[in-house]
Amino acid sequence: MDIEDLIITVFCRIDDTLKAISGGKPARARGPAPHLNDAEVITMEIIGETLGIDCEKHIWSYFDGYWRGLFPALGNRTSFVRQAANLCYWKQRLLIALAELLEAFRDDVHMIDGFPMPVCGFQRAHFANVFKGAAAYGHCASKGETYYGFKGHLVISSAGVVSGFQLAAANVDERDIVPEITGAITGVLLGDKGYIRPELDVELARRDLYLETPVRSNMAELRSERYLKLLGKTRRLVETVIGQLSERFHIEKVRARDLWHLSSRLARKLLAHTMSVLLNCQRGASPLHIEGLAW
Repeated sequence: MDIEDLIITVFCRIDDTLKAISGGKPARARGPAPHLNDAEVITMEIIGETLGIDCEKHIWSYFDGYWRGLFPALGNRTSFVRQAANLCYWKQRLLIALAELLEAFRDDVHMIDGFPMPVCGFQRAHFANVFKGAAAYGHCASKGETYYGFKGHLVISSAGVVSGFQLAAANVDERDIVPEITGAITGVLLGDKGYIRPELDVELARRDLYLETPVRSNMAELRSERYLKLLGKTRRLVETVIGQLSERFHIEKVRARDLWHLSSRLARKLLAHTMSVLLNCQRGASPLHIEGLAW
């Protein structure tokens, strides 16, 4: 669809969903109302991210330069950035609502994986003050490097819909995160060798969630080769989604200086990805064919 149709479609969906989950109540109880309504701001963020526009400044500039006709109440950039950050909670609620609409939590198969989010270059990390006390040193096995920052932990359904996300310091054991971000799902959870822990298997099995991972070299493999190939092929979907979030939505880049703005930034990227999946499903396209969504 063309950009104008995409903007209108996204706004209608966000406005209707936001009214449904808020019960029609305003997002703020005090203070003067902003010129733009909340659905307009979130729509601008989603469209910007979908088009590969990464930061709030550039999103505001894009709409200021091309779409003032659709957003006549668009004020200054500072007000837009502040309002967008203040809507972090509602973006997270919208993410859950859209995932429910796509039946992500009812899926019997989910995948889990993590990705590094460096705060700064490794050589600068020892004197960096940003996120001091929150970020930490960690190791990225896929890239074979040590970095300073955070790690994003992602759970998706078999259709590629985000059904869980958690931001943690880079030194937090990924196995400790699993119970926190899988509370809404049951069935089979596919992960890599880093999630192997017998106690975790028992804990998850108590709530009908069964973790499947490759085995280590010193462990016996009792599953059939055909089953293992199917698991490997299915689990690669989470790598595809992480690739999209990294390359198109720049989720690995920490362009914030506090957790408040970082949380809002992450919420809008995950929401934009989920909205893209929803729109693709509605138009009969492949759910993850995001690059073909708009022209």
